[in-house]
Amino acid sequence: MIGLITGQVQYLMAPTACIMTTSGVGYDIELPLPSFCQLHLNEQASIWTHFHVREDAQLLYGFIDRKERDVFRQLIKINGVGAKMALAMLSAMSAAELKMHVEQDSETALTRIPGIGKKTAQRLLIELKDKLKNIEVDNSNLEFAMQPAEISAEDNIIAEVEGALISLGYKEKEAQQAIKAAKSNGDIFADTQGLLKATLQQLSTFK
Repeated sequence: MIGLITGQVQYLMAPTACIMTTSGVGYDIELPLPSFCQLHLNEQASIWTHFHVREDAQLLYGFIDRKERDVFRQLIKINGVGAKMALAMLSAMSAAELKMHVEQDSETALTRIPGIGKKTAQRLLIELKDKLKNIEVDNSNLEFAMQPAEISAEDNIIAEVEGALISLGYKEKEAQQAIKAAKSNGDIFADTQGLLKATLQQLSTFK
C-alpha cells in the first residue's frame, strides 16, 4: 500500500493538510502540525504515509519523519485512540517528547493535549511503555522541550502558528499581526491548534 510519496506540494489547506501531486495524481494528506510547517507550496517534498481505512472513508496521513509515522502507528493500536487523536498528540508534541513523557510517567504532560483526560493519560502511559521503547527518535531538541518556563511553551506555540500561516501563503507581517489580534483579548491558548484556529478567524476579517 502507499507508504511514501515524493512529489510537489500543490496545495496547503488549513489547519494541517496538503495535496501533493506525483505522476499526474494528487494525494490528499493530513499531517501533524510540525510536519505541515516544513512543507512549502510548489516545492518538492517526501512524505511517509499511513493509509487508513474506515467504513466511510479512506484517508492518508503523512509525516516528514518516518519515526513519527512509526509512533503514530503504535498510538492507533491502543483501544480508544483513533487516528484523529493520534494526530493531535503528534501536533502537540514531537515523537521524542511523547516518548520522554511516557518514560517519565508524566501524566500532567499528556493531559495538556486537547481531548485527553486524566484516565486516558494514565492508560496511555501504561500501554505506550512497551510500544515506544524500541522506537528510536530524534532527541536533539529535547533540551528545549524540558524547559519548565511557561513563556517558552507559549513562544513555541506562536512560532509554530506563524510557520503554519507562512506555509499557507500569508506574509510574515500578516501572520504576526493576526496572531497579535487573536491574543489581544487576553485569551490563553494551551495548544497550537487553538491559536491557529483563532488566528485564521482574524485573518478572515482583514479582507
